[in-house]
Amino acid sequence: MRLRTAKDRLKIEHSIIDGLRSILEEVLAAHAEIRSIIPGVIRPVRDARGRIRVRVTVPTQNGWKAIALSAGARQELFVSTGWTKPELEKAFEEAGALVE
Repeated sequence: MRLRTAKDRLKIEHSIIDGLRSILEEVLAAHAEIRSIIPGVIRPVRDARGRIRVRVTVPTQNGWKAIALSAGARQELFVSTGWTKPELEKAFEEAGALVE
């Protein structure tokens, strides 16, 4: 299956939570060190209300896995980068997300 891309670095296979796409595009525009972001499946949750929150969780082979929460849903994000966890958290914070 081919992934649709936005500016070659935001890979879109699924839909994206309301408000999250602009944050991801801003992170990618401001930081060339991030190779790509691939949003995963959206799942409903009860405690995801208000501003977009992002939690960087575990390292992967080529970067980090993160969880975005908002609008009653959670979405996995796979971020391809050589950055450390604090560097990635700072990039999300600068883009307007609340980092947990």
